[in-house]
Amino acid sequence: MRRTLGIVITLLVIAGMWQLGNGVWIHAKARLAQHLLHRAWARTLAGERDVKPWPWADTWPVARLTVPAHDVDVIVLAGASGRTLAFGPGHAAGTAVPGAAGTAVVTGHRDTHFSFLERVRAGETVLVQVPGRAPAAFRVSEVAVVDARTAAVLNDDGVSTLVLVTCYPFDAVTAGGPLRYVVTAERTDG
Repeated sequence: MRRTLGIVITLLVIAGMWQLGNGVWIHAKARLAQHLLHRAWARTLAGERDVKPWPWADTWPVARLTVPAHDVDVIVLAGASGRTLAFGPGHAAGTAVPGAAGTAVVTGHRDTHFSFLERVRAGETVLVQVPGRAPAAFRVSEVAVVDARTAAVLNDDGVSTLVLVTCYPFDAVTAGGPLRYVVTAERTDG
């Protein structure tokens, strides 16, 4: 009996260490990726196109998003696939370029790059820089929880809108689910 109990305890400790290591790896990978992405962003601003942050990358930096009130400075990647979002927020294909007329949608994981969205409030400023354009300032106008199965966030009224999206609730044990946390911001300059 003692031997069986010892084996069970050992297996539980190993499983716990595996889970802890997995959680640490997710955050470490996200931070390291942003360091590499900032380097690729500098090359992008210097005129290179579609700069891959590492040789096997299937995405590249398309924007820089800063939120001064929350000390956030992240590089946004092209595309919003799960593989892309593991390294940084992604600009959804088919949506406007951030700062241009129309709605730009940027998505990110609730437990890494977009964890700060939980603290964002109406009136706060979001800055977005894209290559070849002056930085654009946005003011948060709305924060909402929506059902992804029925919600639509696109508008075509010619106004420059930035929509930041992540999964909800922030403290969910498992990823996914139908709810999304949506932060909408309207351009305040030019």
